Amino acid sequence: MSDGILVINGGSTSVKFAAYRHDSGGGLSIACRGQVQGLGSHPSFGANGADGKLIDAHQWEAGHPLSQDGALKFILEWLMKHRGDVRVLGVGHRVVLGGLKYDKPVLVTDQVLADLDALCAFEPSHQPYEIAVIRALLKARPSVPQVACFDTSFHRTMPRLAQLYALPRKYSDGNLRHWGYHGISYDYISRQLPRHAPDARRVIVAHLGGGCSMCAMLDGKSVETSMGFSAIEGLPMSTRAGEIDAGILLHLMKADRMDPAAVESLLYQHSGLLGISGVSGDMRELQESPAPEAAEAIDYFVYHLVKFIGAYTAVLGGLDALVFTAGIGENSSLVRAKVCEKLAWLRVKLDPAENDRNGLRISGAGSAVAVFVIPTNEELMIAQHTLMLVARFRS
Repeated sequence: MSDGILVINGGSTSVKFAAYRHDSGGGLSIACRGQVQGLGSHPSFGANGADGKLIDAHQWEAGHPLSQDGALKFILEWLMKHRGDVRVLGVGHRVVLGGLKYDKPVLVTDQVLADLDALCAFEPSHQPYEIAVIRALLKARPSVPQVACFDTSFHRTMPRLAQLYALPRKYSDGNLRHWGYHGISYDYISRQLPRHAPDARRVIVAHLGGGCSMCAMLDGKSVETSMGFSAIEGLPMSTRAGEIDAGILLHLMKADRMDPAAVESLLYQHSGLLGISGVSGDMRELQESPAPEAAEAIDYFVYHLVKFIGAYTAVLGGLDALVFTAGIGENSSLVRAKVCEKLAWLRVKLDPAENDRNGLRISGAGSAVAVFVIPTNEELMIAQHTLMLVARFRS
């Protein structure tokens, strides 16, 4: 029997999990990961072993009324049957919004849950489902300590001016503020980069996946980030609009009589790379498409990446390192090459061979800015925080 940590990411249509073993040397190694997806429609389960290969799958009938509670129960029973040699010391959860109160991971208590409930009105897309899974686990395993890790926590080091909107103070001093997201990913990268560039103080990290954002870090702490109150602000994304003039939304509501639900659907599901290209929101498909609209979508994406890098370089007072991470950042040599080409004014020089093979350091000799491709690992970051807090809880 070995000790372990379970990581859960609860969503509206899926519950993802990753189980880690706590090695004798004090580290964490993946035991398995998987998910129940298609909740509310056609639920299915799949799990992969430490080598990434499928080890089990299950499918329910279409329309099966499987909830987050039911999905979690299935996962726990599956883990007991297939990974029963791992004793779960604690469970870590990704929670999107921690508000002003939670600037670091915390052990879940009744007060924590009450505080997070109060924030659901500000983040209704993810927060309620994440809390529902925490409560379901409290019911199923009340003796197992749980830890909430927040996507917003990493950005609470941003200067006050960077966290405000130019709204009346009754709004801007409350919860209508620049939160920033992808913080767990940035936390992980901030701990990895010093291994490769220990002297890099002024750093920009581009987290480019289905959701995209950028973070300016000074000495490993966030000073600015592109996502704001919501996860649609900033960079264009797969299907999310990114920055947009609020006047356009007012026009759509007045002239086209769009209600809030229609506006939300437009901004989250039908815009971004998909909206511009009319082809796909998947960068891989856009790169393979002969359509001129697909090429324009890629160029639009690169344009905004370069624009934000320029702004954040000004905020930092210079740039020592640029890091690409997440799906597009780790795998699209084309996007990276286009971005670096437009950063010649920063004396960025690319090593084409390293870039083509998705190498770790893709900047060439003589580059004034070190450019890296560092895979992110949000699950491991949550597991590490959970292990640390659970150890304190038990001591």
